[in-house]
Amino acid sequence: MKPVACLAAALAALLFAACGNSGDDDGTVGPQSGRVTTVQRTTTVEVFKPGRGGDGFDPERIYKREAPGVVTVFSVLGGDSDALGGSRGSGLGSGFVVNGRGEIATNAHVVTEGEGDSISKAREVYVAFADGNQVPARIVGFDPNSDVALLKLDPGGLTLRPLPLGTARDLAVGSPVAAIGSPFGEPQSLSVGVVSAVDRSIKSLTGFEIAGAIQTDAAINRGNSGGPLVNARGEVLGINSQIQTTSGGGEGVGYAVPADTVRRVLDRLRKDGEVDYAYLGVSTAKIYPQLARRFKLPTRTGAWVQEVVDDGPADKAGLKAGDHEQRFQARSVKDGGDVITAVQGRKLRNEGDLGIALLRYAPGDRVTLRIYRGGKQRDVEVTLGRRPKQTGPVINP
Repeated sequence: MKPVACLAAALAALLFAACGNSGDDDGTVGPQSGRVTTVQRTTTVEVFKPGRGGDGFDPERIYKREAPGVVTVFSVLGGDSDALGGSRGSGLGSGFVVNGRGEIATNAHVVTEGEGDSISKAREVYVAFADGNQVPARIVGFDPNSDVALLKLDPGGLTLRPLPLGTARDLAVGSPVAAIGSPFGEPQSLSVGVVSAVDRSIKSLTGFEIAGAIQTDAAINRGNSGGPLVNARGEVLGINSQIQTTSGGGEGVGYAVPADTVRRVLDRLRKDGEVDYAYLGVSTAKIYPQLARRFKLPTRTGAWVQEVVDDGPADKAGLKAGDHEQRFQARSVKDGGDVITAVQGRKLRNEGDLGIALLRYAPGDRVTLRIYRGGKQRDVEVTLGRRPKQTGPVINP
């Protein structure tokens, strides 16, 4: 592994050498000389290749290689409290270096406060590195719908270790993973475990669901938010975001936003500072064989429409919600609604696929939905809207 100096730093060094060929040995200049002192600050970017699949899962090797790229993120929110104190009015979390330009990925909730319509970004943000450096950063943008934020700091004088973004596609349950972050403010902490489940749905800061989340039994606690979940190769599989707990501590059920979502969101934040999502305006129910038989549904896959938002895109396109509420297997469902089986020709295996399919589109796009209504198949064209900042009773796409 060899450190590689960035081009900007190399150019700065050449300029300094060209301007400093005369004068005192220490490079300082007296006020009467009329010359200007030049300060050189070099950014070092350490580059490494991900390990090979046959290397096995070695937590010690992963930690030595990746921990220098993991940071602690402190934020000053609406109050006047000290960000380092962890008191009310401050935020604490983790993050990781994305590239040599000084970009840091973290969770949106680490650098914001509030939810939905009332969400606001922190007044100040600071990033602490493993080598002891701590510098201010600005918020390039944040996406409350995926709980991802992009920070930018001045890389001058820092050693940066970017972590490679991998993919959560085809991720297998039981695969070993490691989480690195700052639980309870303890920096550079490592926990290990396995992938407990894939394709989970977790709530975002707007109330809409984040699809495709990774569930893990690697310990995730307060302060881990925003840190990386990595595989045996050292690739980032996702950003650690939430825990499911009754006591407030890590009880074996943690969730990470998948790397594929993180990559897409970072690209949009880098370009526009925000992310707009396409919106259909429906609430759906999962279809399974027993449910399909009980209500004589013509398919065992897809999303069964339960509610349609008034005057929303689905309503304007004529989609029908269920209107006869009934109990079946300890749950309430509304019979009589449309069943969506495909979006623009892409088949839906289950109701969660509807939200994932809509991620491919932008507000204003026209898409064709294949539906069953009254046992007959038909196509419906919908002009997608813009997802609102906060959901009401309908929480699906």
